[in-house]
Amino acid sequence: MASINNQVRVLEICQVTSFSDSPDSATELSLPLTFFDTFWFKFPPTERIFFYQLTDATPAFFHSVILPKLKQSLSLTLLHFLPLAGKLTWPPHAAKPFILYAPNNAIPISIAESDADFHHLSDTIHEADESHPYIPELPVSDSCADIISLQITLFPNQGFCIGISSHHAILDGKSVTMFIRAWAHICKHSQNEKNPTLLPELTPIFDRTMIQDPEGLDMVYLNNWLSIFKSIGFDGNPRTLKLLPAFNGLPANLVRGTFELSREALKKLRQKVLSQLERVDPEQTKTIHLSTFVLTLAYAVVSIVKAKGLERNTKVVFAFTADCRARLEPPLPANYFGNCVSGYNDATEAEVLMEENGIAFVVQRLSKLIKGLEKGALEGAKNKLESFMEKKPDSLEVIGVAGSPRFQVYESDFGWGRPKMVEVTSIDRTGSISMAESKDESGGVEIGIVLKQHEMEKFDSLFINGLKE
Repeated sequence: MASINNQVRVLEICQVTSFSDSPDSATELSLPLTFFDTFWFKFPPTERIFFYQLTDATPAFFHSVILPKLKQSLSLTLLHFLPLAGKLTWPPHAAKPFILYAPNNAIPISIAESDADFHHLSDTIHEADESHPYIPELPVSDSCADIISLQITLFPNQGFCIGISSHHAILDGKSVTMFIRAWAHICKHSQNEKNPTLLPELTPIFDRTMIQDPEGLDMVYLNNWLSIFKSIGFDGNPRTLKLLPAFNGLPANLVRGTFELSREALKKLRQKVLSQLERVDPEQTKTIHLSTFVLTLAYAVVSIVKAKGLERNTKVVFAFTADCRARLEPPLPANYFGNCVSGYNDATEAEVLMEENGIAFVVQRLSKLIKGLEKGALEGAKNKLESFMEKKPDSLEVIGVAGSPRFQVYESDFGWGRPKMVEVTSIDRTGSISMAESKDESGGVEIGIVLKQHEMEKFDSLFINGLKE
C-alpha cells in the first residue's frame, strides 16, 4: 500500500466557499434530517472517482486553466447547494442532528499529482486498493461532520480525476450525481456569470417539510443507531457523529473491474429469461418486471455466485435501494435533494442460483419486490434498520447495488469531454456492485465489481460467455 500512496503527492489542501458576491452565501441556514437521512446516519461515506482523459494534460495547462476553472465553477455551484458547504452537528439542545451552514463555510479540496498509469486505473482490471489514494478523507469528529470532500488529481500528460467522498446521512446517489453534473454544467457553460442558472433537473429542492413522518421514523432510526453502537461496545458520547467502525482491512488480493452489458446483450438476456419463464409458467411472462435494472442485477448476482464457488447451502441475499421520490404520497419532485431511498432484499440458497434457471429465478424475485412498491414504498419501514443490522455478514453472501443507469454520471462534462470512467470506489468494502449507463450512450449498462483475483477471472469468463449459450 505504501508504494501506491507514494505515487500520489498532495500539492495543496484548500477550502472552497460559495461565491461571496451573493447575499445568499452570507446568510446562516439550517436543514433538519428526515427519516430517510437518519436511516443512513452511521453508514460509511460513499466514494466515487470521475476519470477524465485529456489531449493537453501538461502541469502548466492543468494549473493555469483547468484547476482555476474547477475551483471557480465549484464556488458558483455552491450558491445552489449551500448546505453541502455546511456541517452536520448535534448539539445538546437538539433532539436530532441537523445541517448548519454559516457564512464562509467551505468544502475541503485536496489537489494532488500522480505518477500512476491513468489508463491502467481507468480502463483495466486492477488491484482494488490502487484507487484509494484518489479518494479524500471525509472529516468526521464527535461533534462535527463535513457533508462532502473532494480531491482533484492530475496525471501529467494523461488526464485528471475527481474523487468525491459524501456523507450518506445527507446524500443519496441521485443527489451526489446531481451536484457533480450541476458543477460540470456551470464549469462548461456559465463560467463568467456571477449567479448562473441551472437546468431545472439540476436545480436542487431542499424543502424537508415535503416529507411526512407521522410514525416518528426519524427518532426510531436514531434510537436504533444508539442501540447498535452500544451493542458493539461503544460507551462514549451517545451523540457522537462518528460513523460505523471501518472494517479491519480489506481481504488481500481484491481486484476491481468494470464490465458492460450492451443493448444487444440485454436484448438476448431478456429473451433468454422469457424463454425460461415460458416453460415454467407462461402467464408470468405477461406481468413480469423485465427492466434493464432487474436483468442486469439478476445476471450479475448469478455470475458472482458461480464465480465465488459458494457452498450450495450458503444463503445469498440480493438487495437494492429504490428511489422513493415518486412513490411517496404526495410524491416529491424528481430534484428533491437529500436522501429519499429505501432498501429492499430477498434471499435464497446458492444452489438455486447455480441451476439453469437461476437468472430467471432472481428476475422473478426482484420483479415481485418492485411490484410491491406500488402498494407503498414505506411498508415495514419501522423495523427496516433493525432487521438490516441483524443480518450477520459472516453467514451470508450479500450482493447489493450502488448507483443506477438513470443517474447519467457520464453526462458530467466539465468542458474537456465526458468521463472516460466513473467508479464507485466504496463498493470494495460493501460487497455491492455498481451500476451506471454505458459511457458511449449506446443504451447498455456498466457494472463495477470487486472480487478476489481468481474469482474475477472466473466472473470475466462467465459474464462474457453467459449469453453465448
